[in-house]
Amino acid sequence: QVRVAESGGGLVQAGGSMRLSCTASETVTVMGWYRQAPGKERELVASIRTGFSPDYAEAVKGRFTISRDYAKSTVYLQMNSLKPEDTAVYYCHADVEINDSSWSRTWGQGTQVIVSS
Repeated sequence: QVRVAESGGGLVQAGGSMRLSCTASETVTVMGWYRQAPGKERELVASIRTGFSPDYAEAVKGRFTISRDYAKSTVYLQMNSLKPEDTAVYYCHADVEINDSSWSRTWGQGTQVIVSS
């Protein structure tokens, strides 16, 4: 069973920057971040699959950058030009392909990001 450990998060002023990190206990295929704001559904922020270009939500394109250190099984989310609407709990996920049509996803416990105006 894959385990993930997140770090980062906290309080930042609008326009500021913050970096989130997430480390998986073993090699995985996809790592990324979702977020969930109060009263809203969890939504994709960014993900990166081995051998593919990263995917970003439209709302964060040009401001957030996802990257991976494959040797450390770690994914980073660099968040710049933060806005109050970026306030949410951010969840890391790590996906392992079981077979051609089945994946196993592990979620982190979530880390709170608060952007003050």
